[in-house]
Amino acid sequence: MAEIKVPELAESITEGTIAQWLKQVGDSVEKGEFIVELETDKVNVEVISEEAGVVQELLFAEGDTVEVGQVIAVVGEGSGSGDTTKNPVEADPAESDAPVKNVEKPASEKATPAPAPVAKEETSSTERTIASPAARKLAREKGIDLSAISTVDPMGRVRVQDVESHSNAPKQTPATAPAAAKASAAPKEDDGRVTREKMSRRRQTIAKRLLEVKQSTAMLTTFNEIDMTNVMALRARKKDKFFEDHDVRLGFMSFFTKAVTSALKKYPYVNAELEGDEVLLKQFYDIGIAVSTEEGLVVPIVRDTDRKNFAEIEANIGELAKKARDKKLQISDMTGGSFTITNGGVFGSLMSTPILNGTQVGILGMHTIQKRPIAVGNEVQIRPMMYVALSYDHRVIDGKDSVGFLKTVKELIENPEDLLLES
Repeated sequence: MAEIKVPELAESITEGTIAQWLKQVGDSVEKGEFIVELETDKVNVEVISEEAGVVQELLFAEGDTVEVGQVIAVVGEGSGSGDTTKNPVEADPAESDAPVKNVEKPASEKATPAPAPVAKEETSSTERTIASPAARKLAREKGIDLSAISTVDPMGRVRVQDVESHSNAPKQTPATAPAAAKASAAPKEDDGRVTREKMSRRRQTIAKRLLEVKQSTAMLTTFNEIDMTNVMALRARKKDKFFEDHDVRLGFMSFFTKAVTSALKKYPYVNAELEGDEVLLKQFYDIGIAVSTEEGLVVPIVRDTDRKNFAEIEANIGELAKKARDKKLQISDMTGGSFTITNGGVFGSLMSTPILNGTQVGILGMHTIQKRPIAVGNEVQIRPMMYVALSYDHRVIDGKDSVGFLKTVKELIENPEDLLLES
């Protein structure tokens, strides 16, 4: 008999949410095989079984919150039977959300016959209904009797989509029910104009931390615009040869990463962190690159950008973006950054005020490239322009440094040859 426990996740993470059970009660499991996927504040973690055997108990349902060190499943000896009747999370939804373990009844209880056929009929029909843990949890939240749900599964198993369909279907109210009772019993969502959706753990964490940043920093944003003509021309000339030599595409992000690194060297307080009444000046350049995923924004870190060339930076960004989309990022991929770059331009954003990332004191926002009439000397020309924004903590950075930092980034992007020399 082996207990599956929530492993140590990271120093700052003490709990997670069961995103998906990869094994069910009765399934065989090999030593080292994944049994459950946990969603934490930052990444998804797959937990393995330390022993081979058969899953005997799942102590929590999908969507439940579990703490580090807590037992969430039991693996015992035997061969897989596929029997899911012992799954403890398939208890009566009228019971509490607390984990319920299988309790073997004493022999005396087993031998005691039912008092009468009537009592047998009174047994909750929900207990006899086969349903996934996620479906049971959703039905419990919506106050729906599982036995009243129609399912298309040939085995009669109720799934999440069956609960949703039942919830959204028009309610059949007995004609004898008073109109006032019907009005008071029906939730506001019943008219179909509103649906209720619980925030994922990651989205809750993102919301909490963004609010903390807004409330605990003196955040200010300064703007500038960059003429992208020269860097676009350089990229167009070099991209084919660059791909041929390095097997990675040359994008704008590597130019901005190198420009930011050079500007951080010139304005070190932008590469700092405030801790109490002390300013920690970081002597390294680990740049976070914001990546959008289905679960929300994540910020993996490109390490030591001052020591890497354009090809290495592009390769790192590509690898981290793929890991983010595949939910393979590790905690170490997202901790310890000194500055962040976010690119709302990929979604068409023309201008925005990015919010600081954690304890960092600066973040650069890139935006979409748009052709606009620009005065060049005494002429008006159509140029590809990009607005850029620097949000910063005014407690650490003064206006002079913030404007100077952004102006340095602008000058290096507009003169990419200088950027190559600086690198």
